[in-house]
Amino acid sequence: MIHRIKQYGHETFSSLKIRNYRLYFIGQGISLTGTWMQTVGQAWLVLELTGSGTALGFVIALQFLPVLLFAPFGGVLADRFSKRKLLFITQTSAGLLALMLAMLVYTHTVQLWMVYVLAALLGCVNSIDNPTRQSFIFEMVGGEKLRNAITLNSTEINFARIIGPAIAGVVIASVGIAMCFFINAVSYLAVLACLYLMRGKDLLAVEAVKRAKGQIREGFRYVLNTPVLRDLLIMMAIIGTFAYEFQISLALMAKYVFHGSASDFALLTSAMGAGSVIGGLAVAGRKSSSPKGVIKILVLFGAAMILTSVSPTLYLAMVGMVFVGICSIACTSLGNSILQLESTPQMRSRVMALWSVAFLGSTPIGGPIIGWIGEHMNPRWGLAVGGASAILAAIFGAIAMRYHPKSHHIAHE
Repeated sequence: MIHRIKQYGHETFSSLKIRNYRLYFIGQGISLTGTWMQTVGQAWLVLELTGSGTALGFVIALQFLPVLLFAPFGGVLADRFSKRKLLFITQTSAGLLALMLAMLVYTHTVQLWMVYVLAALLGCVNSIDNPTRQSFIFEMVGGEKLRNAITLNSTEINFARIIGPAIAGVVIASVGIAMCFFINAVSYLAVLACLYLMRGKDLLAVEAVKRAKGQIREGFRYVLNTPVLRDLLIMMAIIGTFAYEFQISLALMAKYVFHGSASDFALLTSAMGAGSVIGGLAVAGRKSSSPKGVIKILVLFGAAMILTSVSPTLYLAMVGMVFVGICSIACTSLGNSILQLESTPQMRSRVMALWSVAFLGSTPIGGPIIGWIGEHMNPRWGLAVGGASAILAAIFGAIAMRYHPKSHHIAHE
């Protein structure tokens, strides 16, 4: 029994034995806590300025619209240039934008249009940063440890989803919203320090793609002609559009269903993070990845969201969000791993750029819709529509993947 526990622990945290990834993990952990503090602070700031769910949906849409438009170009940049150097640029830019927002709020000069502009600029940064970070993981750990590293990274993101919102709720109540943005700005220094400390010689050498015409179109053609990539990205686009609008649906649930404060919004967000940590640790030691596994998890994910949407009390909703989090991380880590393992090295960043488009870039479409549903119908419906979309994605996947040829890279369950 003790031997099995030790073996499980060894497999669960195996990628952390790699020095570069360990540094990346530390830097991201600090920065992501600040990011989640800003996420809660920004959502609550918009609600304080407007009281409108539609406005909240719009600012989230502006933050992710550049990802929809420019992430394919960001993927090409990541294939052409050093990912480590690109991350120095993107992380510095994001930190400066957080500092600007902090100063505007602190000096009481912030207006809604300013939040819109800064959100859009952050989206431009993320359109390059996200595909670069996703594909950089492979260069740090290689194919054998890739799924473990992705799962641990997702677990870390969601652990930050527990810590960040919890700190944000206390900070907003005691000091004010501006401090959330100040802390986030400072947290980017940790990422920059860890990137600097990495050993370049330990990174896996991936031949840079030379500049040429039509490389974005080439990426689209590659995905369209690879069924497992194409159908998985469609599934992710469906849930990215309607299910992953938690910044909107949970904020509206906290304020208008449970008549709570920013602390209650933080509790719901943290509950989902707690579930994701539990789920991440449970799946990190597994070595198999199959599209069928994604379909099964999507059904559970959708059911958990629908059940949470009808919770009569805040505390039952928190319990529901724990299960939503467990299913969420299992789905995203599996999907991410399959996409990277099924992609050729020269196409990996462009494929992950399309993952960003499907998963994050779809928010400009779904954000305002979920915001409108939450404001004009009922916030519960916003969460329920997200759950229904996950089940719809699972149905699509079950039909489409019946015709997939067997993969050479994925260990089937």
